[in-house]
Amino acid sequence: MNIIYNDKTDLLYIRLDDRKQDVINRRVTEDIVLDIGEGDRIIGIEILDASKHLTLDRLLPVKYEFSKT
Repeated sequence: MNIIYNDKTDLLYIRLDDRKQDVINRRVTEDIVLDIGEGDRIIGIEILDASKHLTLDRLLPVKYEFSKT
């Protein structure tokens, strides 16, 4: 997973699957676009005017851990 925020355009992009593949964009609201890939799976989520919808200082930077199994 990869999260990118562009403060100049106020666009937040969450990439859920890093594999190279063709995607189809589906706008679900005026400010949210889903990237749909193989098998109709959501590959990415684009949030326009992100600062209006999210508290970015709480979201970024993202901290996460991987558990070893």
